[in-house]
Amino acid sequence: MSDILIENLSRRRFLQGSAGLTLGFCLPALAATAAAVATTTGKAGEGLAAAANFAPNAFLRIGADSSVTVISKHLEMGQGTYTGLATILADELDADWKQVRVEGAPADATRYNNLFWGPAQGTGGSTAMANSWEQLRKAGAAGRAMLVSAAARRWKVDAAGIVVRDGVVSHRASGRKASFGTLALDAAKEAVPTELKLKDPKDFRLIGKQARRKDSAAKTDGSARFTQDVFLPGMLVAVVAHPPLFGAKVKSFDASKAKAVKGVVDVVQIPQGVAVLANDTWSAKKGRDALSVSWDESTAFKLGSEEIFARYKELAKTPGLVAKQTGDAGKAFSGAAKVISAAYDFPYLAHAAMEPMNCVIRLDADGCEVWNGEQLHTGDQHGLAQVFGLKPEQVKINMLYAGGSFGRRACKDSDYVLEAAQIVKAISGRSSVTPAVKLVWLREDDMRAGYYRPLFHHALEAALDGGGKLTGWKHRLVGQSILVGSPFEKMMVKDGIDGVSVEGAANLPYAIPNLTVDLHTPTDIGVPVLWWRSVGSSHTAYSTEVFLDEVAAAMGKDPLALRLELLAGHPRHAGVLKLAADKAGWGKPLKAAAGERRGRGVAVHESFNSYVAQVAEVTVKKDGSLKVDRIVCAVDCGTAINPDNIRSQVEGAVGFALSAALHGEITLKQGRVEQGNFDSYPPLRINEMPAVEVHIVPSSAAPTGIGEPGVPPTAPAVANAIAAATGKYLRRMPFNTAELKA
Repeated sequence: MSDILIENLSRRRFLQGSAGLTLGFCLPALAATAAAVATTTGKAGEGLAAAANFAPNAFLRIGADSSVTVISKHLEMGQGTYTGLATILADELDADWKQVRVEGAPADATRYNNLFWGPAQGTGGSTAMANSWEQLRKAGAAGRAMLVSAAARRWKVDAAGIVVRDGVVSHRASGRKASFGTLALDAAKEAVPTELKLKDPKDFRLIGKQARRKDSAAKTDGSARFTQDVFLPGMLVAVVAHPPLFGAKVKSFDASKAKAVKGVVDVVQIPQGVAVLANDTWSAKKGRDALSVSWDESTAFKLGSEEIFARYKELAKTPGLVAKQTGDAGKAFSGAAKVISAAYDFPYLAHAAMEPMNCVIRLDADGCEVWNGEQLHTGDQHGLAQVFGLKPEQVKINMLYAGGSFGRRACKDSDYVLEAAQIVKAISGRSSVTPAVKLVWLREDDMRAGYYRPLFHHALEAALDGGGKLTGWKHRLVGQSILVGSPFEKMMVKDGIDGVSVEGAANLPYAIPNLTVDLHTPTDIGVPVLWWRSVGSSHTAYSTEVFLDEVAAAMGKDPLALRLELLAGHPRHAGVLKLAADKAGWGKPLKAAAGERRGRGVAVHESFNSYVAQVAEVTVKKDGSLKVDRIVCAVDCGTAINPDNIRSQVEGAVGFALSAALHGEITLKQGRVEQGNFDSYPPLRINEMPAVEVHIVPSSAAPTGIGEPGVPPTAPAVANAIAAATGKYLRRMPFNTAELKA
């Protein structure tokens, strides 16, 4: 991509350097291959310079200028991946953090697969740190060992007497010192060690510390490259007219007025709608506005949200497929002294990432090249190959920064990427050279024609015996499957159960002797659905944690005490609960001004192998208006690679979850999405953000996910606080504060 142009070239940061060291590993076992010299260039995004005998995987490059480049196989979309991955490797390497930089890896599952996903490369499920932990520690340790070996050979000393610190290799006895850069060429001649001794955690100098983020400066001064920053010679910008109803198709269109718009170059029909191509985004949008399209809506989905809820509630009256069963729930309920029941409704939700979907594709005789904030490399690579009739290895993907995702860019159907490909395919052959195309989705495109967190209905029942003990639990869920009909179905749908629909419900940690969880997954709802930050736990945590508070109230028990009693066999759940409750001052009265009601609520949830408890404090006025004052969070996510980033992620998760709890709702009317932009789908405002405290449980366990686990407990903790203040349990999201009037 030597001809790539970036807007405002004076802001570009070039990777400087010449001959350096590239390490390749076959992990989890390190490949005992010889190192070789590689060359980096001053051209941004030139791709990784990796010697063939270092294949298949390369995670580290050391330049002659002592720069340390960490190759990230995972997308940086604001969650701190680049910083976390670099921290792991740099600590074992004993690099100088100021000399560390990060570069996105190309699409190549043979070298950069997500170790938790098998032969597939991608970012999602809060797996970046967890699957890379041992891999990158070994990568850094191997690089360090080779530098030490090279120094020992050069100085003719015993390697045992050599130390490495902050990018400098030293032999204390002789006083010799050398930077990484001056040793790089010699180190490249050393054999990659097959056995490595990793650091004792007590010797970590970066892991667990406040290492500064590696993407902040570039994002602050504007030099960070996102898809919108990519401009290729002759490139056209495309905006697509999508059907107003899901499942509708183009019947006919008149492009004459669109083509009359200055800057519009072409108009083409594609399977997804009609694309207008222009010299810039604004001209493409104006051309689309002028376009006349007649839609065939004969097979389109035409139900509204309330009709879907009504259908789901009817389904909930009958048993679904059993997802989890322990003991005999039927017997527990038939002999119950008291039965408590409640139902909860959750709307469709948009991802609403700050950067809407976009993608640049160039097709030539050699293959296809892509620039975007790439999240599912392997799926998109294979999908593009199929569209263009190429081999997957002929599809080159350049991973840029992404302005958020929350699951949207990890589309199981590669939707917007393949849409861009269909546009390129439609215009190919019209001239001797097919121009590159930048597809741009405007906010309304993603809000009305994108993918959504599924709408769900939950019905729960609890049985209490004559002694007031909780003996039975029934949980029925009704909602669309994200996985059925997708490439993930074979792997993740077992006996008809979509695992992500019931996560957080089917693995309920509470010691309830008789429990049944079942699921209905209607297949006739034509709304496209996708994972949304924390996936199934985004709704199961709410229903289970709010219902447990309702059960505690019926039992006359403190909700924290009941949870701890039921979590005797789950010390990590109990640990975060105790920590959050202690830091929040659980049990201490809250002062309320005249006319105000205040309450404190708690929730705990495990997702992505991390444990998060939250205690919320709220104030409710007479008119029902609500203020979330404070949320205290306790997190157990194993080894804290970067505590500041963990706190940032949890703080952001709280804001994200509150956006949904207070405002988030995608509604359909006769099949049409009613929301279009942030005026009708508002995010949380800064004046609504509570004070957030994050406390991290010290741990030497392997790190687990943190990008998503902060979301699930927020809404139930707030709802339970509202109930503590008002006695009213909110059973539908977003919250209807009219119910809270005194």
